[in-house]
Amino acid sequence: MTAQHEPERRTNGSGRLPVTVRAAGAVLWRPGTGAAPEVAVVHRPRYDDWSLPKGKLDPGETSAHAAVREVREETGFGCVLSGFLGRVHYEVPGPGGRTGKRVDYFTARAGDGDFAPNDEVDELVWVALPKAREMLSYPQDRQVLDEFAALPDDPVTVLLVRHAKAGRRAEFDGDDALRPLSGTGRRQRDALHSWLPLFGPERVYSAPRVRCEETVRPVAAGLGIEVAVEPLLSEEDYKADPETAVHRFLRIAAGSGTAVVCSQGGVIPDLVARLARSAERAPENFGPGSSAPEASGTGVLGPDGADPGGSAPRGAIVRNGVLRDGSRSRSTGRGERGDPASAKGSVWTLRFSRDAHSGNGSGPRLRLVSADYLADPSGR
Repeated sequence: MTAQHEPERRTNGSGRLPVTVRAAGAVLWRPGTGAAPEVAVVHRPRYDDWSLPKGKLDPGETSAHAAVREVREETGFGCVLSGFLGRVHYEVPGPGGRTGKRVDYFTARAGDGDFAPNDEVDELVWVALPKAREMLSYPQDRQVLDEFAALPDDPVTVLLVRHAKAGRRAEFDGDDALRPLSGTGRRQRDALHSWLPLFGPERVYSAPRVRCEETVRPVAAGLGIEVAVEPLLSEEDYKADPETAVHRFLRIAAGSGTAVVCSQGGVIPDLVARLARSAERAPENFGPGSSAPEASGTGVLGPDGADPGGSAPRGAIVRNGVLRDGSRSRSTGRGERGDPASAKGSVWTLRFSRDAHSGNGSGPRLRLVSADYLADPSGR
């Protein structure tokens, strides 16, 4: 392809143009004939290039919603997301010259569907990773594919939710455990009900608080199941024995299929910090039945707009050493004391590698490999 036809020009960190175009896409994969997966690479006749499925966000749309929609529109396949994969920036033509474009990529397992040529894509091929890397026209797409290739086999996903907003405690006369969601909280709950199913959850757990159970009950109802109440994820039980609570959380994670877990602001920052530090310091010794080291208060965060592969704060651990934020929010991803963020109605998408060995007969060991924070699933 000649240079004058190239729609995407990679930028460097210092000379980046302001981002005026936001988009999202996915590495869409399916099981191959062997152990290795096959990924979808699409040909765009407008540019005569080969790329990963992606497209611009609609107004008010989150990156995750856009990724699922664009995959369906360009490939004809439904998909289930398992986590944020990476973010790339490059230049594209814009009014009066060139402008910055940012694309958030997710990992997506293909569901049912069939490809048919359309206005955007005239050809789709399913190929193994090495062949896909050869075919892709742009270095940023190859970078994203490399991120996908670095993921562990059969990663475990947990969607850790902080309950939506409830009425003021001082204005509620009853038992605080019974305090329900406010009007704002119900709107946050509805946004979560739209966002969480994109990741194909199969199980739903909640701390024993009405506001927690109300936050995730619509997701459970959509699955035709009940919310499983988990006392160890309430603030008082967690604070009384955090190690036991972390072990229980990992046993939930190790179950079949993606889990949604709803808890409180006094639990989530410490839980995420412990998981991150344990994976950094002693991944071979951390899992159900093992002892989690104490959280040290070092910064575990993923500031909005952070680039994959950027410098990591001390204590942050994830693939490539960066605990990254895949959200569109303005949140810094940092709590008041430098702890992981936990706004009401927010979600941490946690992915774990599943060790082939078991610990003390208590189940497979899990190690955190990525943690991505979304402060506001409404897309605002």
